[in-house]
Amino acid sequence: MKPFKWVEHPSDIGFRAYGRNLAEAFENAALAFFEVMVDTSGVRPVEEVEIELEAEDEQALLYDWLDRLLYFHDAHGLVMSKFEVRISESSQGFRLKAKAWGEHFDPEKHSPRTAIKSVTYHMMEIERRGDRCEVQAVVDI
Repeated sequence: MKPFKWVEHPSDIGFRAYGRNLAEAFENAALAFFEVMVDTSGVRPVEEVEIELEAEDEQALLYDWLDRLLYFHDAHGLVMSKFEVRISESSQGFRLKAKAWGEHFDPEKHSPRTAIKSVTYHMMEIERRGDRCEVQAVVDI
């Protein structure tokens, strides 16, 4: 199973990520997210960040996950290529605990692609199909 595919959109960039479960689909969504900005095959996983989030539903959790990754890119200059996500249900909804690895963006090493302005709820989907899970998101460029 490939980790993600691009979804056509007239003005922004969308992707559909796949996994055997919701956590793996979130990991692959993060990979697609950074593929919008750089070729992640050239990103070494040398710096680690930990992320903990809670949200009322799975779509809000996906939005918050991608938004937090955008924060690490914009505020700390990080591009990431490796992700480890755990998702559980809590009394308030859903909880995510994750680690992400990458390095500081270097335009000479990481060929810049397209800048992401923000995450959106537009066309966001989360589906379970048999033994796999799919998540879709569109980012504003």
